[in-house]
Amino acid sequence: MNANSRYSRLPALLASALVLAAAGAAHAQPGFPSKPVRLVVPYAAGGATDTVARALAERLTQVWQQPVVVDNRPGAGTTLAADAIARSAPDGYTLFMTTSAHTISPSLYKKLQYDTLKDFTPITLVTTVPLVLVSGPGIKVDTASALVAAAKQKPKDIAFASPGNGTAQHLAGELFKAAHQVDMVHVPYKGDAPAITDLLAGQVQIMFATTTAVLPQIGAGKLKPLALANPKRLPVLPDVPTFREAGLGEFDAATWFGLLAPAKLPADLRQKIYGDVSKIVATPEMKQKIEALGGEVNNTSPEQFEKFMRSEQTKWAKAASISGARID
Repeated sequence: MNANSRYSRLPALLASALVLAAAGAAHAQPGFPSKPVRLVVPYAAGGATDTVARALAERLTQVWQQPVVVDNRPGAGTTLAADAIARSAPDGYTLFMTTSAHTISPSLYKKLQYDTLKDFTPITLVTTVPLVLVSGPGIKVDTASALVAAAKQKPKDIAFASPGNGTAQHLAGELFKAAHQVDMVHVPYKGDAPAITDLLAGQVQIMFATTTAVLPQIGAGKLKPLALANPKRLPVLPDVPTFREAGLGEFDAATWFGLLAPAKLPADLRQKIYGDVSKIVATPEMKQKIEALGGEVNNTSPEQFEKFMRSEQTKWAKAASISGARID
């Protein structure tokens, strides 16, 4: 082969090299992780999401032999944190522990700078925390069906609290109203604590609450659990019937904690992260921690989590449309 022939092949060889380099970049780097990993939580420290994230981060630190640092970024109904994640590199070093608020956001915010499905890589649904319908001292009903009867008898006489407009708790209440054709007044608060305070004081009568938020008050006999918005009973509330058991048909509503990464995370890296997280979530210690919060262990595959997120987004869009809830 003469020199001219060799030189004439250089463009083709360079093109092949670039293709191979690009293909290699689409795979996880060997030895991941080789530096600290950031786990972003869209809420302040101390809540249930933060508790699960920190337990997971502690175990991942041991498994990966690299620090997994929880980064709390509260604000704007999880959208501030989600926007930062959507703009991050899909290299596995930035992960996102989010909740049902992530799939509610498209129905509330007109100007989101990201797509809640397309701009994220689902890794696993860790747990769901069902909502429980509770009544306070402001109303004398012992069952969910008695509540429906009372609401039908006196429209707009019963007020239900929520930790804010557009939350899963608010939208669950709107779905409940629509399902049973009752007219109740929604009273939004800035978080669980003030809502529960007024519920205990009788200022509002009922609330759809996460089991985590009201377990202490239920245990103390200060709030009465009427029905659980879940297909089956929970170990921490063994005597509380599901809505179906209460004679009101299937009614499922929950918040959830799931792990996401930025879009275009390499498939083999996603599988590695999922595999390591899945083993941790399956341990008795994590199972006990999750169940103590009133949650159920899911530990789904990435594919199952993606399907779940799509169904959640559809469900909450319907509820938001019924309620007319908007943030901007």
